[in-house]
Amino acid sequence: MSRASRSASELLLGEWACLGVIAEKPSHGFAVATRLASSGDLGRIWSLSRPLTYRAIDQLIGRGYIETRGEEPGIAGGQRTVLRITRSGRAALNAWLTLPVPHLRDLRSELLLKLEIGRQVGVQQTAMLKEQRRIVDGIIRGLEKTIDDDDIVTAWRVESAEAARRFLDRLG
Repeated sequence: MSRASRSASELLLGEWACLGVIAEKPSHGFAVATRLASSGDLGRIWSLSRPLTYRAIDQLIGRGYIETRGEEPGIAGGQRTVLRITRSGRAALNAWLTLPVPHLRDLRSELLLKLEIGRQVGVQQTAMLKEQRRIVDGIIRGLEKTIDDDDIVTAWRVESAEAARRFLDRLG
């Protein structure tokens, strides 16, 4: 799918992660990649290799969600390009951070990423969490109607959804 054929809401999760890092404070690509490495604070939730991080940054620049702010000296010499979020990037990120996750399978990655980025950039997510709880309740009700003793996949999904509901309740 080309950049032109994807809408703003169809950013890839790695692109949202990069946008969130840059939204917190202007940054250069290497710093973004460090935070999204598997050992980084956001990489614990969703990790990207350095090449995929730079590709995501290029996509965000192409969409007008981030722009260059200047350069700073690199640690090993050379210059690093500093990036900052644009007004349209901030609006898209804020909208994404306040949308609940529709699929149970995406709660572990997308919801956690939204919660952590939302906390870091100061976006209020109380209404989103209430709607997320409503969605999870609906998933559980639907699954419970179809479960039988031999259906281990649905049983697993019910247990996962109930764990998600407990997590959401813990958040308030």
